[in-house]
Amino acid sequence: MIQQIGSHIYSNTYHPGPAKDDSVILSYSNRDILLREQGDVFSYPLFSQLPPEMKKEKHLIWLFTIDGIEYFLTREAITLPGYAYVPVNYLRVAHPRYLSFAGVTGLSLHNWYQNHIFCGGCGKPMQYSKAERMVYCDNCQTMSYPTICPAVIVGVRNGDKLLVSKYAGRDYKRFALLAGFAEIGETIEETVHREVMEEVGIKVKNLTFYKSQPWSFTDTLLFGFFCDVAGSDELHIDYQELSTAQWLDRKNLPDDEEKSSLTMEMMTLFKEGKA
Repeated sequence: MIQQIGSHIYSNTYHPGPAKDDSVILSYSNRDILLREQGDVFSYPLFSQLPPEMKKEKHLIWLFTIDGIEYFLTREAITLPGYAYVPVNYLRVAHPRYLSFAGVTGLSLHNWYQNHIFCGGCGKPMQYSKAERMVYCDNCQTMSYPTICPAVIVGVRNGDKLLVSKYAGRDYKRFALLAGFAEIGETIEETVHREVMEEVGIKVKNLTFYKSQPWSFTDTLLFGFFCDVAGSDELHIDYQELSTAQWLDRKNLPDDEEKSSLTMEMMTLFKEGKA
């Protein structure tokens, strides 16, 4: 999955400091990210490559470290020779993987900072905490932390078949497992039951937690569950949410070409008879 970066060490321990020449710069324009493609790999610009004006502290936000190297966010889009903004979905398959993970994680923080320039309560400018990753309002004491939305990925089994679906009205057109966000006042297990019932109209049993994944493309923390159909397996599809849903034999499940997402890892696990 995209957060599995091998021997590289990601740290979100909050200790912001000034950028160094080897600090990595992440810059976004809407949902595009600034990078340089070099054959089968890509790279981000370094602090040393920024023009003098952009090196001022007011233009950069400290993000995190990987292997002790600090990553910074630019407050606005920039232009650098040899670099171009490309859609962030490029990072789903791009190498090296640790840089893909960095770019996706940075995207979530970029969106959060952009959406919290001003206080939602009184409209005053938000201030940056020096003790933790938080912004606050001096005027009305409003505090805000990075957006992390809990959601479920559900692998519903029916003997040797798995329930797969395709989203309605989205760019992603491949098969995926059922998924949905947790609602206020419910446990994550209750989310599984509700989402399955809402999207395909069936009941499930034997919930087993598999694995979690930070999916920063959508500011989401995913919880993967396997379960079994309980009772009738006749599907009643909510076509506002899904374009299709069906029971698929193990042998007919698609291969995981991206090796980025929890949904595809779970489908592969079932395909191989391990779930």
